[in-house]
Amino acid sequence: MRLSARVDYALRAAAELAAVADGAGAARSRPVTAEQIAKSQEIPPKFLESILLQLRRGGIVHAQRGPEGGYWLARPAAEISLAEVIRVIDGPLAHVRGQRPEQLGYRGAARALQDVWIALRASEREILELVTVADVANGTLPERVSELAADPGAWS
Repeated sequence: MRLSARVDYALRAAAELAAVADGAGAARSRPVTAEQIAKSQEIPPKFLESILLQLRRGGIVHAQRGPEGGYWLARPAAEISLAEVIRVIDGPLAHVRGQRPEQLGYRGAARALQDVWIALRASEREILELVTVADVANGTLPERVSELAADPGAWS
């Protein structure tokens, strides 16, 4: 699985906003400036601004301008899955040459590849829908995720 820097930064920014909102991510918390998020997560500020705009358009965060302005999560962090953030930033979870796996037309000996890509997407989706921004901000991942990450083979 390959995640773009844009997605990585979006997930880190969302987790930072959740942490400010007590980890559970109350629907409204004190606004956090893009500059504060960028500094805390070591994200290039200009790049982060465009990511936050995308997250705002995708309904993940709200924004307010002005001296008391900044960003906050649009919903409780426990209601925002990692998959949702990824979809807002990069679109559907799995693509093969820019197409969704169910749209591929493999033939002959390669026919089973379509099932592999669909199973891969389902596996990805299972984890990314299960983990919320609150889970990341609190450092309390679902048991299934912790089990998978505890396998030494997963680290190499």
